[in-house]
Amino acid sequence: MAILAECPFCHRRQTVKSKRCVSKNGRGCGADLEKARRSGKVKYWIAYRLPGGKQRFEKLTGENAGSIEYAKAADAKRKVQKSENRILDIKPESKMTFQEITDWYLRLEKVKAMAYFPTLQVYLKKFNAEFGRVIVGQIKAANLENLQAKRKAEGLADSTVDQELAAARVVINKGFDNDLVSGDTLKAFKKVKKLLKRNANARDKIITLEQFSALLDSDKLPIHTRGILATAFYTGMRKGEILSLIWPKVDMKNRVIRLEAEDTKDREPRTVPICQELHAILMTIPRAVHDDHVFLYKGQPVRDIRTGLKEACKDAGIDYGRKLQDGFVFHDLRHCFNTYMRKAGVAESVIMRMTGHSSREMFDRYNRVDEQDMKNAVAQMGTFLASVDQNVDYGSK
Repeated sequence: MAILAECPFCHRRQTVKSKRCVSKNGRGCGADLEKARRSGKVKYWIAYRLPGGKQRFEKLTGENAGSIEYAKAADAKRKVQKSENRILDIKPESKMTFQEITDWYLRLEKVKAMAYFPTLQVYLKKFNAEFGRVIVGQIKAANLENLQAKRKAEGLADSTVDQELAAARVVINKGFDNDLVSGDTLKAFKKVKKLLKRNANARDKIITLEQFSALLDSDKLPIHTRGILATAFYTGMRKGEILSLIWPKVDMKNRVIRLEAEDTKDREPRTVPICQELHAILMTIPRAVHDDHVFLYKGQPVRDIRTGLKEACKDAGIDYGRKLQDGFVFHDLRHCFNTYMRKAGVAESVIMRMTGHSSREMFDRYNRVDEQDMKNAVAQMGTFLASVDQNVDYGSK
């Protein structure tokens, strides 16, 4: 067993006798550790071996984490526990059930503020039906893989199974960050691979302007759904952002929708321009006296539009549903917005800002490059080559 000092600058762990940050192999930032200790910037670790010989490093936390006396006391405690064969008591997850750590996680204010919170609760409730009474440290990778197989046998989609385990994994990650579980438990949850291959569920369905017009003009489309579809097609906003939209967020004079951080999935405020076509449609929607929601049905905020959309798609000759190959669903309108904006020559950075895509990877998933794009690219190259001065020797300096 030993006490180690962590350099506050490069975070390298080394013996407490070191006056400067230099490890055995000569590496280190050379920081003055003596000075750092006096100012309380050095943090301490204790190292010991678990039954079976596996070494564990435990970082000391709390207001006394920078005290060598506190580190010595913690090291002495571990020595006693080891001598009394109680070394496993060091692991907090040796007594905590998964339901208990779930309850702790769901009480965190930052977690409760997430837009994903209601869905997270559903998946964690399902996971706890299987493992809620199990001690956290006793859940192994094999147990989680068995759960995957069980869920598949129940007929659940790969993405659904992955989301349940992802919900459990995020609890374990947070627990590890707060010293509630050890690296061994974290490793068990991380070791289990996702069933769904990367981007396997990515959609690339794009409907034409003619199809969209036919959809809006369909007699089967409920009147309250028309504005919702138009908002999705002309702004790229998410379904949840649209259904929860209220009139105070809609600036018809300046033709923008101003979303606050609490309105968006990524918790980032966003300003969405209103084009002429959408402006004309929004102008036809009456404002209720008793409710600020833009989209109402029988005086209540709209919650679901699938039934009406399905009938309208059938009337417009558009295949509907995820289970059909190339079938259309509401979320595809977000793909349409990304793709048509890109085709119109709008800079990708501007599109990402408007749609709330924080990464290029996610933007690419929503931006479809089709056969016509490739034909246009070849035509552009041909135009370029035709304009090149044939007398220029590009091989010479």
